[in-house]
Amino acid sequence: MRGKKKGRGARAPRHILVIDVGGMHVKFRVDGRGTIHKFVSGPRMTPAVMTRQIRALIPHTPYDAVSIGYPGLVFHGKVGAEPHNLGKGWMKFDFAKALGKPVRVINDAAMQAIGSYAGGRMLFLGLGTGLGATLIIDGVVEPTEVGHMPYKRGRTFEDYVGERGRERRGNSKWRKSVLDVIGLLKQAFQADYVVLGGGNAVRLKKLPPDARLGDNRNALAGGLRLWRQAGHELILPARVPLRRAHGRR
Repeated sequence: MRGKKKGRGARAPRHILVIDVGGMHVKFRVDGRGTIHKFVSGPRMTPAVMTRQIRALIPHTPYDAVSIGYPGLVFHGKVGAEPHNLGKGWMKFDFAKALGKPVRVINDAAMQAIGSYAGGRMLFLGLGTGLGATLIIDGVVEPTEVGHMPYKRGRTFEDYVGERGRERRGNSKWRKSVLDVIGLLKQAFQADYVVLGGGNAVRLKKLPPDARLGDNRNALAGGLRLWRQAGHELILPARVPLRRAHGRR
């Protein structure tokens, strides 16, 4: 799909505020260039505190729409469950009212996955405070909650490859678990390639075949695509041949 037909659909917003909410930090930027702002989040940060702080940091910067990458379940564009690593009150919070513009909310791993996508069947794994997992098949985005599914010894995938698992078991065992989880999930989802994001991805000393490191800044790019492509349920970025994207085919 190239461009828009005249007279159909609303014009895409010109200036977009993209907010990437993490368990340790919140990052945000208006549009694709300029300063990336950041502040500490944590278990006491509520959505009201976050939105006030963002507006205080960019009081004179105009924006027409907002994209939010949320670290938890998002269902039909709405927060579906309270976060594990932040304060309370996210499910019923009115982000559009607090920020004064239309808002689109998507899982944070899905937002970074959208910004990392290069065609075909891609599995994105976010190795951060927890484990975010998003599958994109031929442009169709499917966020998952696989990180909370059972893995070993009564613990979840996230318990092993999230930050608490790394701190509990040490880097060496954590790396082995990450490689095992990558292999299992790649096979389960029949992915062509895997993109690894999140703050802990750089701790890996080697990558398995058909896997590559992402860039956390891709979350901001994904937030732009939510408004500038076809919307957050069907993403149609410029296609990149798979052999160029990850060395296959």
